[in-house]
Amino acid sequence: MQSLIDIPPESAAAAEAVGEALGRVQRVFDDELSTDLPPVMDLVRHVERYRGKMLRPTLVLLCGLAGHESAGLQVQPPGSILSDAHIAVAAVCEMVHMATLVHDDVLDEADTRRRGATVNRLRGNEAAVILGDYLIAAAYHLCSRAGTPRACVAVGRASKTVCAGELLQLHHRDDSSLDEDTYFEIVDRKTASLIATAAELGADLSGAPEAARSAFSAFGRSLGIAFQIQDDLLDLTGDEEVVGKSVGKDLEKGKMTLPMIRYLSTERPAARGEMLSLIERACDERAPSHPAAAQIASLLISSDAVSYARERAESYIARAKQSLLTVPESGARRLLAAMSDAVLTRGY
Repeated sequence: MQSLIDIPPESAAAAEAVGEALGRVQRVFDDELSTDLPPVMDLVRHVERYRGKMLRPTLVLLCGLAGHESAGLQVQPPGSILSDAHIAVAAVCEMVHMATLVHDDVLDEADTRRRGATVNRLRGNEAAVILGDYLIAAAYHLCSRAGTPRACVAVGRASKTVCAGELLQLHHRDDSSLDEDTYFEIVDRKTASLIATAAELGADLSGAPEAARSAFSAFGRSLGIAFQIQDDLLDLTGDEEVVGKSVGKDLEKGKMTLPMIRYLSTERPAARGEMLSLIERACDERAPSHPAAAQIASLLISSDAVSYARERAESYIARAKQSLLTVPESGARRLLAAMSDAVLTRGY
C-alpha cells in the first residue's frame, strides 16, 4: 500500500487494514491457482510476477471500508469490516486483470512485463493464451464459491465489456481517422469498466446504498480512463526500465492513442501527411527504436498533443475526486483521493 501512494497520517488505520487484507488476497489468489501439474505451476509462478500495485484489489478493499461508512453502520476497526467475500472478490478482479495482461502481451507481441520476460516470450503464444484462459476460469470458480451472486454477474458483465472493447480496438487498428469519441468508447470498455466494477463491488459487499455504489462506480470509471490515458503517454514517452514493460507498442501495432488522435485532428494538412508517412514507416519496421518512431514522439511532444492528453487525464482525475464528495468523509475516502493523484505521476 505504501508503494502505491503517499498515505495521509489520518488514513493510517485504513491503510494498515488494506495492507493486511492485500496479504490475504495474495494467499487466496495463490491457493486458487495452485495445481499438481509442475509445468502449469511453473507458468503460474511466473505470471504471479505480473502483480504490480494491485490497483483493482486495493479499490475493492478501500471502497469496502468507505462503503461501510456510507451504509451508516456502527463504527468498527477497519480490519473487521473486510470480509472473506471482499478478499475473494478482490482476488477475482486481479485474476481477470492479469488474464487480460497475458492476452494483451500476445496481441502486442510484447517481450517485457514487470521488468521480466512475458509468458509469450518464454513459452510462446499458445501457452500464453491458454494461461490467460486458466486465469479467467480460476476467477469464476473462486467467485462462484464466494457466495456472492451479484458479484459473479458484475464480474462476468465487466469481463464481456473488456473483451468487446479490445475487439473494437482491434477493428480500428491502423485507422488514422479514429476520432476521440471512439477512442474513449474503447478506453471506457477495455480499461475503465473493470476498475469501476471493483470499486462498486467493494462498496456493495459492505452494504452501501445504491447512491453510494453509483458514486464509487463513477469514481472507478473516471480513474480508469485517466489511468489508460497515462498508460498511452508512458508508451509514447516513458522509459522501459522505469515503466517496467515494453514501450512503443501502441505505435508498432497501429493503435491510435489520444496524443496521435489530437495531432491528426488539429494539425495542418502538410503536417498530417508527414505524420501519416512516419507512422507507415514505423509500422513497417515494427520496432519502437526505429528513427521514424523517435520522430513521431518528438513531433507529438513539440505540438500540444501530449500536453492535451495530460490535461484530459487530469480532468478525469478531478471528475473521479468529485464523485467521492458524495460519500461520507473517512480515512478510506482520503486514500482513494490520494490514489487518484498518484495515477498522474506513475511511471515517471
